[in-house]
Amino acid sequence: MVEKGDSVGTALAFSLVVISAFGLGSPAWFQSDLFSFGLFASCSWPKDNAWNQTCVVYRTLKDIPDPAWKMSAALLLGGWALLVLWALLLLSWTILPGDFCPVKGRVPTQYIQTASVSASLLGLLLFPFSLASQVAQDACGPSSCGLLYSSGQCHVGWGFLISILALVLTSLLSIVGRSQGDKIQEKQILFSSITERIVFISEPKP
Repeated sequence: MVEKGDSVGTALAFSLVVISAFGLGSPAWFQSDLFSFGLFASCSWPKDNAWNQTCVVYRTLKDIPDPAWKMSAALLLGGWALLVLWALLLLSWTILPGDFCPVKGRVPTQYIQTASVSASLLGLLLFPFSLASQVAQDACGPSSCGLLYSSGQCHVGWGFLISILALVLTSLLSIVGRSQGDKIQEKQILFSSITERIVFISEPKP
């Protein structure tokens, strides 16, 4: 039997996987009037013709033009992979009977979820350091006042915002899931205590 809570949790997990994928694949993490770049792509277009874009895709970490950029991409990709693993575990526990899934409840999924959030958070904090790369300097101009986190003429794009939103939602889901797990554990302890009392009372006297 599929529990309603398990189904909702699985649906939310896969929704976060899709949202995160859109963010990671977006070429618009930072953009100017004629250029944008994201984790794995950068695009340029003629003036007043943003629909006619020419994009360069970074298919491997080696193709990414800056060390901080590479490290950010690796962390965010690793966080997304952990998110996929977490969602697949929830799905398998939802659709498979208990006899086919004896490890249900034994695998610490909350740790997988926490690791995903931690890796993604570090990747998001690290990515603005890529503004010091030559690609960003050519597109955005020099950073104002020499600040590393200053984007010059560029502004934050929708890809970066979607990734931040996915991280926030994943964190909230982790907190909610942990609180629900604590409540279930408290109910199990209470039920076990009540059962022991009933058994003790029902024992015949010698």
